[in-house]
Amino acid sequence: MAKRNEHQGVQTRRNRNGNDRVSVTSGPQASKFETYRSMAEQTAREQREIQEWIDRDDARKRKSEKKKSKSDPAAEKAVQAGDRTQPDSPMPEQHLAKPGHEHKMEPEPNYLAPTYQGSGKLDGMVALITGGDSGIGRGVAVLFAREGADVAIVYLSEHADAEKTCRAVEDEGRRCIAISGDVRDAAFCRDAVEYTVEQLGSLDILVNNAAFQGHAETIGDLSEEHFDMTVRTNLYGYFYMTKAAVPHLKNGCSIINTGSKTGLFGSKHLLDYSATKGAIHTFTKSLAANLVEQGIRVNAVVPGPVWTPLNPADRGGEEVAEFGANTEMKRPAQPEEIAPAFVFLAAPSCSSYITGIELPILGGTAG
Repeated sequence: MAKRNEHQGVQTRRNRNGNDRVSVTSGPQASKFETYRSMAEQTAREQREIQEWIDRDDARKRKSEKKKSKSDPAAEKAVQAGDRTQPDSPMPEQHLAKPGHEHKMEPEPNYLAPTYQGSGKLDGMVALITGGDSGIGRGVAVLFAREGADVAIVYLSEHADAEKTCRAVEDEGRRCIAISGDVRDAAFCRDAVEYTVEQLGSLDILVNNAAFQGHAETIGDLSEEHFDMTVRTNLYGYFYMTKAAVPHLKNGCSIINTGSKTGLFGSKHLLDYSATKGAIHTFTKSLAANLVEQGIRVNAVVPGPVWTPLNPADRGGEEVAEFGANTEMKRPAQPEEIAPAFVFLAAPSCSSYITGIELPILGGTAG
């Protein structure tokens, strides 16, 4: 998000087409959104506290366990089936502080999809993407803009990442607004939707993508605070944002939810996270049936391992290095390999007869 102007009034920034981007930290609504931003910073601190508990538990377990010999899936050759080579496993060892900043990752995720050619599939539309500052959300924002949509991104407290996403959208010739806040807050979700419509003129596509993830070796290690953070972010956030958005959506509009392979198969160390993702999948199907008579399509993209800040901000360095190596492609996906699926499901020209599906992108048959 752009830095606050020292002077009174509305702060703007020109994109390459000469359109103005209005900063949410200025103008008549400044006080309200500054409060949301402060609340988001507090949530980020709470997430780091949960992360510290997990890290301490991991450290104790590492000291007590003996080194086990095992095959190294990261040593196997990764599959490169695209039009450019993507980073292979093993990835560099790293561990990020929550909520995770993309600009601190090594390597930074690929999101620009340089060989993807836009063709106006989303001309004149407006999209709101939660978790749009980084990872899958950033990749989707860029391709939506390339297809002609203006974009609003909602994010927690990763201000530098959000600013970079907005620049990338503007480089595609479209408008972008960045809104900092906590999707666990129903009032924030309502105001974020209203602000998007006020600034960009309409709302045609909602992408629910924001997530919290923290592993726990046993159910006894999973604290109530940790469980509550996961459920309220991953599930309540989708519900609140959807409820706020639906009154603005019309025939031909769409909602796309980000699911997960863990919602299909479960994950023994992500009890809470996989439960929320399974709920998101059934929420998607139920909401699709609920809204179909209004001509609003609802679908889910279900990724396997994707190189985003989510996992380095959860797992330790050794596990991050092997992230994605157990897929049949022997590597994690990059955001630019997932984002075209969102375009497909958002574009009426591509998916007008598709609603209620879970589109798996797993790097194989089971991720």
